[in-house]
Amino acid sequence: MTSDYKENDYAWIKELMNYPQTLEQHLSFFKDTSNISVPKDPIEQVIFQDKAKGAIRKIAQNKGHILMVGRPGTGKSMLANMFNEVIDKSLGDYLRPKQSIVAYPGKDKNKIRITYENSEKIDDRVIEIINKIVSAEESMDDFSLSDQIDATGKVKKCLLWATGISVVGGFFFAPAFIVTGLSGIGAIFMYMQESNYKVQEKIQKEASPTGNKNGFKHLYDMVPEILYDPRKDNELMARISEPDSRNMKGGFRHDPYQSGNLHTPAHKRAYLGAHAKSPIIYIDELKTLIKVGYMSDLLEIMQNKKFILEGGKNTGSGSADRSESHLKADNIILACCNHDTLEFLQKEGDGAFLSRIEDKGEIIHLESAVSETSQNIKQVVQYVKQEILNLGEEFKDAWEEVIEKEGYEGVRKRSEHIFGKSLPDDYKLKEREFSRDAVLEIIKELRCRASDKKLSSILRPINGIIKTAEFEAILDNAQLVLPEHVRRALDEHLSLEGALSKEMVKHKKDLKKYIGAMTDSIGYVVGLAVNYSKSSGKMFGQPLPIHCQINAGGSDTVVAPGKIGDIAKAAAQNVRASIKKVLQKIGAPYVGYEMHVEYIQAHSGVEGDSASVAMDIAIVSDYIKQPVNQKIGITGSLTGDIILAVGGVTEKIRSIMDPVLGMEGACIPWQNKHDIEPLLINTEYEYIQNDEIPGIRIYRIQKKKDPFDIYFCKTKYNAYKILMGLGKEEVENRMTMRSKEDLEFIQRMKGTLPN
Repeated sequence: MTSDYKENDYAWIKELMNYPQTLEQHLSFFKDTSNISVPKDPIEQVIFQDKAKGAIRKIAQNKGHILMVGRPGTGKSMLANMFNEVIDKSLGDYLRPKQSIVAYPGKDKNKIRITYENSEKIDDRVIEIINKIVSAEESMDDFSLSDQIDATGKVKKCLLWATGISVVGGFFFAPAFIVTGLSGIGAIFMYMQESNYKVQEKIQKEASPTGNKNGFKHLYDMVPEILYDPRKDNELMARISEPDSRNMKGGFRHDPYQSGNLHTPAHKRAYLGAHAKSPIIYIDELKTLIKVGYMSDLLEIMQNKKFILEGGKNTGSGSADRSESHLKADNIILACCNHDTLEFLQKEGDGAFLSRIEDKGEIIHLESAVSETSQNIKQVVQYVKQEILNLGEEFKDAWEEVIEKEGYEGVRKRSEHIFGKSLPDDYKLKEREFSRDAVLEIIKELRCRASDKKLSSILRPINGIIKTAEFEAILDNAQLVLPEHVRRALDEHLSLEGALSKEMVKHKKDLKKYIGAMTDSIGYVVGLAVNYSKSSGKMFGQPLPIHCQINAGGSDTVVAPGKIGDIAKAAAQNVRASIKKVLQKIGAPYVGYEMHVEYIQAHSGVEGDSASVAMDIAIVSDYIKQPVNQKIGITGSLTGDIILAVGGVTEKIRSIMDPVLGMEGACIPWQNKHDIEPLLINTEYEYIQNDEIPGIRIYRIQKKKDPFDIYFCKTKYNAYKILMGLGKEEVENRMTMRSKEDLEFIQRMKGTLPN
């Protein structure tokens, strides 16, 4: 019998087992992170993205544009910040604007003029204008009618005296009463005139503050407005998370008065956006720019390097306002997006934005995973050290005042209130260095989150794991962060998908026990599935119980009820074709079969073909009535007889390695053998072999206790041997017998069975 394995294959598996020793050799340059130094070059503080870092250096040299494409957490924002820092140190003095941007009244109330002025000169000019207006305001005399009032009062008094004298004289000389009447009328008239003057003076005095204000408001409205002062706003890069016309170009604020003499002139309501003020514009997420429809404006400004300031709304105050002159906009554009946005940009306007970027810059793709080279492994150590230093700075910011006043004893007492328990007397809130084995756990996690012997570049979720491991070490009062601290941190740091997956594994544990107790395990198999976290990029494996039945019928059909995806349905069809091919190959008669495939309680649906080999085993098990070992899981993509590689193998295996689940091993595709490497870190293991099929036994508990066997299968017959204990020849013989029995059954039913 020809073997599927060659001598080199067994040597490769044994070589695979050398991975932990090889990794430790790469890390032999340190025992813990205390002696690890962090590069002073800010760009080199971003790890893994060597291609992106090289491109950024070139683009910084010629002030080009950059579009960074990659998944969240790969370092796009960090690279942008480092680019800003490098530009600031190298060309910042020459890139920063030197002149103030000043707005003046235009040719009508809706127009303004914009000029670039020397900052100190425009300050002096504005102060001089304001001082002259204030001086004119203060030199104005108060309104008064006192001269008219005094003169009228004097005449009134004279007439009153004349009236009194004429009354006395009238008793002696009657015609004197005529003088009395005339002087009395005159006195009354003078009284009325005096009162009129007093009323006029009072009205004018009461109105004079407002009158003066209105009189001088027009002069104040003519004072130039400084829209941008480089001495006050000297940031080189503007960070725009939601780009639109208002924060990119600027505009005109709403006028709350709008009518009468109180309206605010347009140049007083103008404000500037990033284009006019910032040499570098960092657009954190390009998708928002597309949603608000600002892309066409951005393309025009990138082309012309200038723009007109205008009102941003079609109606309301400011809609008709605009500048008579252009504003300069020679910006370096740094933009970030994910792959779905990149696909849109390729179609939108025939890729006009991408063309602008490539014309004077570069589109940089940030890797979501990098090869596990010696250099990249060293960068992981550097990355851990950087996070340790960052945590130290956070401790200092949060507790510096307490430490200065009360010492670390005060920190301990106050921390007891936070944690709700007593802490050791020598407890000290200070960052701990990572031991080499703890760093190995971080590398292990990065390997598990990727595939093909790569390290995941999605580092943002790892930051939290490192910090949590630090707190675990601090609470244990350990001198160093140890592997168990990292493992505890990993258990705590689950995304939403991870928490759901963990709950699902608990459910599947009880489900598997129940199925095992209620069935003979014929037609049942434990497949392995994986969920992807959109937030962290992490994969979460889980067992996937599958039940299959095959019944002789009049036609070939595959029934797969429930939420099953198109790829999974195609995999089921492929399994049917594979069985038909086997029957033809061994010369067995073929009868039409109805095949039922059920993913047991897979409520959220199943997609992908990684369960196709599991379906094949379940169907063959039901076909030849051979029980399947329910303590061994399996994953792989079946093509003919060959099992091909699938994704997420490391996480699938990790999901069933919990001893509580009761699983004892797994079968994985031969091509996925390197995905086992991270599982060997900080564990005990040994080489095993079942018949011709090589494998590795990993001990889940120290001192070689609780083994878990992983077998590397090339064909489905290798999987038959592990899961059903049958070789190829015996399986085919039993399939032949079953097909003959089914043929006889069909013929008997139709009454065509030969004598």
